[in-house]
Amino acid sequence: MSVNTEQLPEAAQLLSTAAGNTPVLIFNNVWQDLKSSISPLSMNNVVFGFPGGGGGITDNRLRGGFLKMLFLEKPRVGTEQINNKVKELFESAHFKISWIKDMQNWLWNHFAMNAAIETEVLKLGSFPALMNHSDSFANVGKNMRGIIPVLKARGAKIDTISLLLTKIPPALLGTLFNKVIFAKGSLPRLFIEYNNTKAGFAVLEVVREAKKLGIPLPRLTVAFENNEQHKAIENSIS
Repeated sequence: MSVNTEQLPEAAQLLSTAAGNTPVLIFNNVWQDLKSSISPLSMNNVVFGFPGGGGGITDNRLRGGFLKMLFLEKPRVGTEQINNKVKELFESAHFKISWIKDMQNWLWNHFAMNAAIETEVLKLGSFPALMNHSDSFANVGKNMRGIIPVLKARGAKIDTISLLLTKIPPALLGTLFNKVIFAKGSLPRLFIEYNNTKAGFAVLEVVREAKKLGIPLPRLTVAFENNEQHKAIENSIS
């Protein structure tokens, strides 16, 4: 199951009756705790992972792809058998697996990074515009610096990618992402350029959490509230 983050509760509800006892692989961004995010599915029947890929659908045509590596949580007590089934399935298709010891923490950091990126997409208008603006990733780093206290306040450990985004000077970070990680013609760049989803939900979720914790997030808050999509996003999940 891989859906837009805001669709996850409805999809989990559907699968709780449609899937029966069939094991479910969740390839999804998650900002809540894992157990409540998939309720009423049972954690004993679920494996969490994340693909190395991206893209989007335009005019009923999917444009995107996968890297040869995916992320998969290490087995929890009771999930060893279904983890092994997932492992064998993807290895039989020649994917390599990167095992994640703490999937909850990994997903929190990944969601925070998405919020930092989506903040710039809200300001620039689209994901392709993000990739073609020289200051985009310098600003993503600044956004991530603001989110780090939120991650720490909810008990997350800051992972390598989050540290990369916050410790490297913004100017150097922009060069690194624009010229190396997302070099023109590279698959990672195409994954983002083909992404045509409406940005904003990840930003809203992080801003809500920050307000609850009493942590100011001016960069994210201003970008979200100045975007015409913000009321529609808020109303769709209220």
